[in-house]
Amino acid sequence: MAGIGADHKAHKRQISKANGQEVDVDVLVIGAGPTGLGAAKRLHQIDGPSWLIVDNSEIPGGLASTDITPEGFLYDVGGHVIFSHYKYFDDCIDEALPNESDWYQHQRISYVRYKGLWVPYPFQNNISMLPKDDQVMCLEGMIDATMESRVVNTKPKDFDEWIMRNVGEGIANIFMRPYNYKVWAVPTSKMQCQWLGERVAAPNLKLVTKNVVLNKTAGNWGPNATFRFPAHGGTGNIWIKVAETLPKKNTRFGEHGRVQLVDADNKRVLLGDGTTVNYQKLVSTMAVDSLVEAMRDEALTKLSKELFFSTTHVIGVGIRGARPERIGDKCWLYFPEDNCPFYRATIFSNYSPNNQPAASKKLATMQLADGSKPESTEAKEGPYWSIMLEVSESSMKPVNGETMIPDNIQGLINTEMLSPTDEIVSVYHRRFDHGYPTPSLEREGVLKELLPKLQAMDIYSRGRFGSWRYEVGNQDHSFMLGVEAADHIVNGAAELTLNYPDFVNSRVNSERRLVDGAQFFKSMKGIRAEGVPVRPKGGDVEA
Repeated sequence: MAGIGADHKAHKRQISKANGQEVDVDVLVIGAGPTGLGAAKRLHQIDGPSWLIVDNSEIPGGLASTDITPEGFLYDVGGHVIFSHYKYFDDCIDEALPNESDWYQHQRISYVRYKGLWVPYPFQNNISMLPKDDQVMCLEGMIDATMESRVVNTKPKDFDEWIMRNVGEGIANIFMRPYNYKVWAVPTSKMQCQWLGERVAAPNLKLVTKNVVLNKTAGNWGPNATFRFPAHGGTGNIWIKVAETLPKKNTRFGEHGRVQLVDADNKRVLLGDGTTVNYQKLVSTMAVDSLVEAMRDEALTKLSKELFFSTTHVIGVGIRGARPERIGDKCWLYFPEDNCPFYRATIFSNYSPNNQPAASKKLATMQLADGSKPESTEAKEGPYWSIMLEVSESSMKPVNGETMIPDNIQGLINTEMLSPTDEIVSVYHRRFDHGYPTPSLEREGVLKELLPKLQAMDIYSRGRFGSWRYEVGNQDHSFMLGVEAADHIVNGAAELTLNYPDFVNSRVNSERRLVDGAQFFKSMKGIRAEGVPVRPKGGDVEA
């Protein structure tokens, strides 16, 4: 079995155990989110090495899980939808939820709220919808940026410079800078720009000008212009069902799966119930800063502190009444202005009729949207609809946790998402300490040193916060980070998603299955011949 030695070390220093149980496996997987489940799924398919997956939560899903309020409203851990760059990912998801009735298919309907207007997403392609003075300001900035780009032969030094070069000062000031600060909780000047790829639309000046003259909007853009969503159980149900395809004997969840200590020198992990797991290879999907703390490695812990992240608050509001016309079929919406704390709102009830209680369920009105008390607290029937909000927090962007819910409800009124007299029957708030792995200016230098040092210890730190690469942090990316780590451990295959984000995000690659390293480099030659810009990095951990 390539990459795994035949025998464990003969002698191991004893770790204090509560119950004395000791387990030996070839591969230990920490975390049952998409990345960990991807690794476990692949190891189960290979049917060679022994393996175990552990997680401190009773329910798998990690940062792609779903909560249910006592009233029966569902909320994901932030805005998640299913769209894919990988056929292998699709196959695994379809195995878990195989029926047409398991899914709802959606066309993305997204807008940016600006000066009381709903501007179609992406904002920079639809300035034709702005007031005339703003149109002129944005066009002037785009023209200046286009002219300057002809004489600049250096790469942008940060995200802010990338914005100025691509969209100009007008769009930068009214949308890109304020919106991205609300998302990332750091100024754009403190972020690098290697992560961008297909995530930010670079506008076509001629097309934008044409649309301004003709008063037209641009068509849908991006890989998530269409998406699907589970009919039942929210996004979290996908990962619950994926976990159900794995043998239970290879899983430990809850206290039995909580990691207390990682002894990298002796290749063993102490779990919450006192069990020691001896491993040969470790796939960790813990946040890498938490991993090195669990390793008690002072040098790596100090290095990991240079990685920056933001905290995410998810707020849910359940409302009685028919979905209002002003909401319509909207999916998710962006808010760059300071009249609301949230940067994004998702009409979560539009994704599935099962994301809220049945209309026949009787619920009491907690308050009206303006904070006043209802005339009656008697439980009444629906129908119901819901909004999910996201708010970022960091050391550079503090928030008031005590007033989080009233501040956001007021923001919904300010942006005309709610009317003051709307009946609120449920509220939800959950804080996720690690929300976004920030592509800071320091990130590349840290990851180049940190990830190889861990891998030299046979620790593969992978996932949204395990490998700290937002550009490959969607559910499909995260799942494949685990799959490819397992393939690399067992077969020595190339980890494409980790090392070649540009390649995996290329649209010409959207239907590929698993490939080995030789096939990959052969395909790279073919892509280059077709003129597609792909920049492999020679096997290091750069994006």
